Amino acid sequence: MNHLNTKCLIIGSGPAGYTAALYTSRANIEPVLYEGHQPGGQLTITTEVENFPGYPEGTTGTQLMDDIRRQAIKFGADVRSGIISKVDFSQRPFKAITDDNTEITADTIIISTGASAKFLGLPDEQKYMGLGVSACATCDGFFYRKKRVAVVGGGDTACEEALYLSNIASDVFLIVRKDHLRASKVMQRRVLDKPNIKVLFNTNTTGLYGEEFLEGIHLVENVGTENEQHFDLPVDGFFLAIGHKPNTDIFKDFIELDETGYIKTKGHTTATNVEGVFAAGDVADPHYRQAITAAGSGCRAALDVERFLSEQ
Repeated sequence: MNHLNTKCLIIGSGPAGYTAALYTSRANIEPVLYEGHQPGGQLTITTEVENFPGYPEGTTGTQLMDDIRRQAIKFGADVRSGIISKVDFSQRPFKAITDDNTEITADTIIISTGASAKFLGLPDEQKYMGLGVSACATCDGFFYRKKRVAVVGGGDTACEEALYLSNIASDVFLIVRKDHLRASKVMQRRVLDKPNIKVLFNTNTTGLYGEEFLEGIHLVENVGTENEQHFDLPVDGFFLAIGHKPNTDIFKDFIELDETGYIKTKGHTTATNVEGVFAAGDVADPHYRQAITAAGSGCRAALDVERFLSEQ
């Protein structure tokens, strides 16, 4: 087994992890970052990014992440491909094991493993990801100005996405598999009162279609009943709003999580219940889930680490 010691181990990449690496490396902490299953995070499956400051002409998610990654490396961050498969936060220095059987001991940890969007499990979801399929209306809604879009889901998140898109797109179809919305009464009323939102109750998505880009979705209404009906709905965009799953499974024995698995942090800091372990980005943020907020929390985590180490 290989061994590695560091003052700060950053688990996960994306805007939060790379920004934390940038700030800690500039503070001469010499961080080690393991990029995880998806180097660069979810932003790497977003084609165009137009709402990140400093890119007036826009950029791609992949390019944005590569820019921050290279900036962190420039200042001395040790960025490595690989996955942290096991951790032990029971005592300091903390221990972590990688997928290539390297044992890491670290004085501090920054968790930035993100949260993964839940998918329906359709065979074509990944095929059209970034080509009409999205899990973030705030990120990608702008590209569907005056176009037809569909949102799948029946909770508050789905209703929020539908309302956001209704101010951009010409028509919004909210696909709900039950005969009612699970969202709060206020949110339900806003959706039902919006003239360009049409709610399709008792409707399931069975597939997607299109040549190079998404052109529409296959739907079934009243599935399993005598009124079952299959039909196609032409749309330019298909937004998944059935929730996110924070990537926290390997930390649950040590880190305090909320009821849906997001890491709890203390007050206005990024500190967790374990002294010396900090969390940044979507893994601790069930509300905003934006690249800029993740990057900001990565900065905060790095500053918290710097302060923690200086006090020890």
